[in-house]
Amino acid sequence: MTDMNENPLDILPEVLLAASAVLGLLLGAWLPRRRQWIVGLPAAVAGLAGIMSAAVAAGRPAVTAFGEAFAVDPITSTSRIVILGGTLLVLALSAGPLHAHPRESEFYVLLQLAALGALVMAGAQNLLLLAAGYLLASIPAYTLAGFRKDGPGTEAALKYYVIGALLGVLMLTGITVLYATGRSTGYPVLGMALRDAPEALVAAGTIGLLAGVLFKAGAVPAHFWVPDAVQGSSPPVAALLTTLPKIGALAALFRLGDVVLSGSTLPWPALIAVVATASMSLGNLAAFFQQDVKRLLAYSTISQVGYLLMPVAVAGRSDLAQEALLFYAAAYAVTNLGAFAVVCALPRAESIDDYRGLARQRPLLAASLVICLLGLVGTPPTAVFVGKLEAFTAAFDGGYAWLAVLAAVNTVASLFYYLRWIVPALSRGTGDKLHDGDRGARGIAYTAAAISIGLGVAGGPVLAVLDGPLAASG
Repeated sequence: MTDMNENPLDILPEVLLAASAVLGLLLGAWLPRRRQWIVGLPAAVAGLAGIMSAAVAAGRPAVTAFGEAFAVDPITSTSRIVILGGTLLVLALSAGPLHAHPRESEFYVLLQLAALGALVMAGAQNLLLLAAGYLLASIPAYTLAGFRKDGPGTEAALKYYVIGALLGVLMLTGITVLYATGRSTGYPVLGMALRDAPEALVAAGTIGLLAGVLFKAGAVPAHFWVPDAVQGSSPPVAALLTTLPKIGALAALFRLGDVVLSGSTLPWPALIAVVATASMSLGNLAAFFQQDVKRLLAYSTISQVGYLLMPVAVAGRSDLAQEALLFYAAAYAVTNLGAFAVVCALPRAESIDDYRGLARQRPLLAASLVICLLGLVGTPPTAVFVGKLEAFTAAFDGGYAWLAVLAAVNTVASLFYYLRWIVPALSRGTGDKLHDGDRGARGIAYTAAAISIGLGVAGGPVLAVLDGPLAASG
């Protein structure tokens, strides 16, 4: 029987975030409306402290906590840093628009809970804990999508909730089937049991489980909610929905493939490769002629998750898969948040044509937009370029050269719709929707663009620290 390790320090970042959310609920009940911004302070402190704790844990050997239900290894540590860093950026993006809002404290609490759910998914090594993380990441996000209580926000929240609830039920059904097949919900034991299990039961359980995890990742065929939810929600919430849950879901998928399904009779690599192909291709095709900038970024994020799934497809088949996924996830997070920061900085500019003349009126913001959009394409020396290069190499190394070639073709094709946004921004014009804006969001856009370039330049040293055994196999 496995010894129960219940050391709370192993999950210190999660404990800090949960404690900050509870404190925020208490403070929000007593603070006057104009001082609810104070709730954001413990959230920021918890995020910074969690990042430092994760960095310290990253230098230690991989361990498991709470009866091997939660893993603390390179995947968990990197996901913690990326998710908590993204949470801090979303906090900063929302501070200006939400100042003196009657439900400002509620927003900060919901944001922390959604981030906490993503953290739980990233470190979960038990199907029941994965389901708990899914629910914790989903329910606050449904509320945030409709936070403005207007028509588009309500529609976004409703579509997001209905699809999430349906796929969540399928996920729980899949977990039930896998538990009945392998007689365990813990990954190490379940992985060994599924090697000799009936293929039909393994396939049915895995597909049900994938339904929920792919929903959080925003991948095809669980992507239908992404465009409407992103377009209907506020820009800070859209930035959250397209970034933080994806990191937790992708980490969970990689762990499932490497620990649980790598030795099963199910063709896991081929299944994920097909999902990756569909995501990158359909996301690109749908983004080609979009005019709304948030909707364009929504389809962009669907295509990006296709590239991010490439290392997941070769988990256990290539030694480069883990570092490729972790670096690419960090690069995507900061670059995508930078693009949304530009959208937040210009709340009146909703379509591509509204950005005409941006370079003349706000040259630094235009430069940040160009860096982030070309970064999403994978243009050197940005971080996504290094991430894509590693992902392509991992796919070749894992025996999926055709997937890497198809991803390269999609990358070239994606340049078209990013340029459709960049060209008006660099053209002459006097757009009347570019005058007012959020100064804080402009600062976040500059910072994210700088980090994207800095991370790309320092790609070699960063990649070197992302490798290491998972807790289950260590």
